[in-house]
This record gives sequence, structure tokens and C-alpha cells, in this order.
Amino acid sequence: MENRPVTGAASRWVSHQWMVGDVFEDLGDAETAPKVQNTDETLETRTYRGLNVELHKSEGEGYWLNLNTPTPCLFVMWRQEEGEPPVPWIVTASYNEAGRMLDAGEKVEHVPISPEMKAWVTDFAAAHYTPEVRKKVKRNDPFHAGAFQRGARTP
Repeated sequence: MENRPVTGAASRWVSHQWMVGDVFEDLGDAETAPKVQNTDETLETRTYRGLNVELHKSEGEGYWLNLNTPTPCLFVMWRQEEGEPPVPWIVTASYNEAGRMLDAGEKVEHVPISPEMKAWVTDFAAAHYTPEVRKKVKRNDPFHAGAFQRGARTP
């Protein structure tokens, strides 16, 4: 998470804004306390550990939709209490799950997915999801299913 300065017309009442900076693979110890770094006076970075990306068979369509966009990504849902720094809660690769979180009023941001993570999600989606074949449906066809027959008279 990064606390960046806000510039422009929107900065009249807000000087800084929290946003997701990046998601990366962490193979270190399981310490979950955030690591705070101040690179300069204008940027504060908090690194959170212990969040896992879990893949579920029921989310196959969401992974497939995400992977078939021009820029596949990971979605991070985070919360912030008044006067406190933000805390990321969930990281997912499912487009559908991110949409449900947004519909519920949560803060969700996306970051680019690493090539290794993309390959992992692609393999999982290929093994557990097959997109439905689209069928062409004729709507309002008066000749379909006997709706109208030539020469037929109604009494």
C-alpha cells in the first residue's frame, strides 16, 4: 500500500491518498505486521504479508474473463478505518469475485499480474473451466416453431 500525494483540483481538502502499489510473491517468514518504509517526505509505503491467492473451481469463469482481457491483473480488496492506515484483506484473480466485492461497497483496486502468477491461474482455469459455446438465438421470429403458418386461418 502506498500513501501518495494528491495533486490537482481534487487536492483542496486531501493532501495524500492510499492506493495499492503492487502485489508480489513472498516466500519469506509468515510475519504479518506491516513493514513501513518512507522513501521520501511525500511517499509512505506499507508492505503487508500473509495474504494468499486462493483459486476455487467455482470461480473458473472469473479467472477466464480476467485472463482474456488485454491486461490481466490481480484484484486487492482493502479497508481503512478513520485515522488508521489501510489494511488489505483479500487478493484474488477472479473478475467475478472482484465485481461482487465492488457491488458490496468495498474498495477494490487492480495491479498487473506477474507472469508466474498468470501461468498458474491459466493452468488452473484450463483444468477447471470450459467456456460455454454461444448459441445464436432468433428472437421475435414469426416463422419459428409454428408461430405463424401461411394459409392457416383463425376462426
